[in-house]
This record gives sequence, C-alpha cells and structure tokens, in this order.
Amino acid sequence: MTDRVHPSSKPNGKGNATATPAVATTNPPLKFPPASKTHLHNPPYRPTPTSLHRHNRRRFTCRRCCCLTCFWSILLLIAILLLAAICCAAFYALYHPQRPEFSVSSLKITRFNLTTNAADGTTYLTTKFNLTISSKNPNKKIIYTYNPISIAVFSNQVNLSIGSFTNFTSLPNNIFIIHTSTGLSSQVLDVDSVNSIKSHLKKKKGLPMKILMDTILEVKMEKLKMKNIGIRVICERIHGHVPKGKNSAVANTSKAKCKVDLRIKILKWSF
Repeated sequence: MTDRVHPSSKPNGKGNATATPAVATTNPPLKFPPASKTHLHNPPYRPTPTSLHRHNRRRFTCRRCCCLTCFWSILLLIAILLLAAICCAAFYALYHPQRPEFSVSSLKITRFNLTTNAADGTTYLTTKFNLTISSKNPNKKIIYTYNPISIAVFSNQVNLSIGSFTNFTSLPNNIFIIHTSTGLSSQVLDVDSVNSIKSHLKKKKGLPMKILMDTILEVKMEKLKMKNIGIRVICERIHGHVPKGKNSAVANTSKAKCKVDLRIKILKWSF
C-alpha cells in the first residue's frame, strides 16, 4: 500500500519571506440606464411631404373661404345701396317733395308795458302781439297736417310773448293763413334784459325781434304716410317800436325771412 505524502504546513526554514499567491483582479462591468420605451417605440415626428401638402392646402381653403365671404358681403352691400338710390330717385321723380314755406304778413304790438316795483326794484313786462303768418304748401301731391303750433317772440334771447295756434291741414298748392295773438302778463325780467330792451328802443330801427314756431308734422302722399316729423320755423329781420297811447304799433316785416328746419325724431311709414 503506497504512503501519501502531505505537504507540511510549517514554513521552510531556508527562506526569510513567505511567498504569497498572486490574485487576479477584474473591473466590474459598466452599467448603462435602461433605454426609454417611448424613445424606442415612438420616434420623433417628422412631417412627410404629403402631410405638409395637406396642411398648406387646408390653410389655402380657409383663406379662400374668407375672401369669398368678404367679396359677396361687399357685393351685397353695394347692391342694397344701389337699390336704395334707385328707390329714392324714383320717389323724388314721382313726388318731387319740397319743404313747407312760411312768411310773416304782419306783426302788431298792441301792448308793451315795462313797470318797475319801487319797493324791491323788480321789473315786470306785459305784452300783446297780433301775428299774421302765411303757410304755403308748394307740393302737387303731398298733404301736410300740422299739430298745434307753439309760437314765441324773442328779442336778443329775451322772451317777449308766447302763444299757440290750433292744428290745421295744408293742401297741395295751397296757402293757409295763421291769425293768432301772443303775449305775457307781468313777466319778471332781470337787469340785463331790461337794459337790452331799453337800449334798442332808443335806436331808429327799434326793437329787433324774431318769431319761433315749433310743431309736429304729418306728411301724406296718396296712400303713404309719414308721422311724427318735427318742424321748427324761425322768422328774423323784424323790427318794431312800442305803441304810443291806444294805437297799435306795426312792426317792419318787409325784410323778414323764415327758415324751416325739419327735426325728424321718429320716422313711421304706414299704408
């Protein structure tokens, strides 16, 4: 039977150093972060020539629709304006409407009293005017119907008299005569108004006056009617003196001119 030889665990006495077995060293493997699933499965979007063409075509279609809408809107507006112009021209050619005409036939001052209270120095004005005014309708196919007319006489913004006249109808190519009386009873005046009246009464021409009339007018053209048309008439270039005694003073109306202004508030058509 063969004997086994076991190596001795004791160091060899022949050497001073003990031999150390060499150990092989290896570097650990590099670890990389896991790749993103989105990056792997959804690559970045890159428009293709076909998609770009569709996008540009969609923009061109919207722009074309806007241009067509604007074009047809402008064309429709022009057509409406042209139709309105044709209707107005036909209406004018058929009726040839003209404003009513007014003129002052006479103005008589029958009373004009300025009285001053000695106790407090207050001045009172009492007047009476007789007016004759002509209203002419120069149209051939238009009828004017007047509501009650408010009438006032002024001198440099100082109210000298007020009154009114009843409603009436002015037929085509007809002249209607308005006879009315206006006046004031113990109207209080301030110092400036009194001085203005007295200074003008000393002049040769006398007191400058103007007549102001306001009313509502209804216009009828065959079966067509227009209601609630405001009208203001202003007659100027009138001068007069106060009466002496019991006689009336006739104002100078030879250069009087009346201006007619339409003041349309509500235009209503009825058939």
